Amino acid sequence: MSSFTEQLAKIKTEKGFIAALDQSGGSTPKALRLYGVSEDAYNGDEEMFDMVHKMRTRIVTAPAFNGQRVLGAILFENTLDRDIQGVPSATYLWQELSVVPFLKVDKGLAALEQGVQLMKPMPQLGELLEKAKQQPVFGTKMRSFIAEANEAGISAVVDQQFEVGKQIIAAGLVPIIEPEVDINSPTKAEAETILKAKILEHLDQLGDDELVMLKLTLPEEACFYQDLINHPKVVKVVALSGGYSRDDANSKCAANPGIIASFSRALTEGLSAQQSDEEFNASLDTAIDSIYQASAT
Repeated sequence: MSSFTEQLAKIKTEKGFIAALDQSGGSTPKALRLYGVSEDAYNGDEEMFDMVHKMRTRIVTAPAFNGQRVLGAILFENTLDRDIQGVPSATYLWQELSVVPFLKVDKGLAALEQGVQLMKPMPQLGELLEKAKQQPVFGTKMRSFIAEANEAGISAVVDQQFEVGKQIIAAGLVPIIEPEVDINSPTKAEAETILKAKILEHLDQLGDDELVMLKLTLPEEACFYQDLINHPKVVKVVALSGGYSRDDANSKCAANPGIIASFSRALTEGLSAQQSDEEFNASLDTAIDSIYQASAT
């Protein structure tokens, strides 16, 4: 059985959640600050990425982080290019931990227009996908942002996501389509209604062997995305924490059976560079267990 077939079966059938460890250049300083590493502790991007790689290495080498509760992990390209305990990161995750590797491929967000932020151009996407295929990477992730219920804007977001998604599918990977809806949007529920309809239109147009995953903001109405969960072209629907605290994100995730977590800030909440290994490992175990339980509902 190929690693892709094994990974597909794991994501489809096993209980657990996906760890989002993919903070990139823009979001890394904030992630480090929350971890207790201030900006005067490093000089320039290279030292910053060294620091965040140490943080991620500490997470994935902790006893609690393994394929029994963590189904997958989303990596930033810089992490893909680095080693964990002398082994390429994606290979370490899959071969040592049985955690399915994903790769963030977007290059950030364009300016707000029509109530949304599209993805910036990705001129090197083909090369990045080829790099991913050289390692046991199963899929990719790319994020857009929806600030308000503007039908033209949301339609543009979904069109772009699926257009790029088809390129990723053609390269032999499974794209995570992530059109995040702002949790603070005054028209969040209306935006979700438009978004679901647009996604279903695109799902119905996919070919027999074209599969996607969806990463969505937890909806205002419980079980609102059941049609997406049940769609034959959807491997899994995962939820972003979107700024909710871990407790709130877990509660909302548990209220949506069939959706599993793919949390970033909510996963690392409470972890600190200043903690002893014993304290760090205990805190991470608590976080992983709570997110696992919310996802296993």
